Amino acid sequence: MRTHRPLIRTTWAAAGLAVLLTLSACGGSEEAAKPQEVSETEHNKADVTFATDMIQHHAQAMSMVDLTMDRDLEPEVRELADAIQAAQGPEIETMSGWLQEWGEEVPSTMRDHVNGGHEGHGDEDSSMSDSMEGMDDDMPGMMSAEDMDDLENASDAEFSDLWLEMMIEHHQGAIEMSETEQDKGRFKPAVDLAATIIESQSSEIDTMEKLLG
Repeated sequence: MRTHRPLIRTTWAAAGLAVLLTLSACGGSEEAAKPQEVSETEHNKADVTFATDMIQHHAQAMSMVDLTMDRDLEPEVRELADAIQAAQGPEIETMSGWLQEWGEEVPSTMRDHVNGGHEGHGDEDSSMSDSMEGMDDDMPGMMSAEDMDDLENASDAEFSDLWLEMMIEHHQGAIEMSETEQDKGRFKPAVDLAATIIESQSSEIDTMEKLLG
């Protein structure tokens, strides 16, 4: 028994050291994974990029909602389109306000270009691709000019499913952009908005996928 006690003590000491090393390693990885420190007043480049890109991204979603106005949709799809419009319109205004406060340029959007057209039902010869001239369609989930024309020209039988499929992809892109803001943004209101977008648009994706069956 006596000969075993030192061995036991040594074993427990080694085990204790292993635990301490493990905890230390965990602490180090948590420190490394710690997100960007946020501020109620200060912003960084990631915040500017988020607001600038999301304004254009939201504006395209609003234009997609505009295309539902003269369509005979199922009540659930109409309710979803109304909810997207109700949420994203004020978010565009909020982000535009941030850019102005920061002395940054507020980007033009396809809804600016369509002014008096689809939104106002003015120029019947204009198309969605015309309104996207000069727009950046490289951001995640952004529809191309051709995509928008396909949606605009879809038959009534095809429109609803095509709109849902495109909006799912569009929402997925917005979520990806918002996750980047959560990782890299500094301005707390922008980081909080990113969280709201992730939550609301993830829920809407679930709804759209159910509507597609």
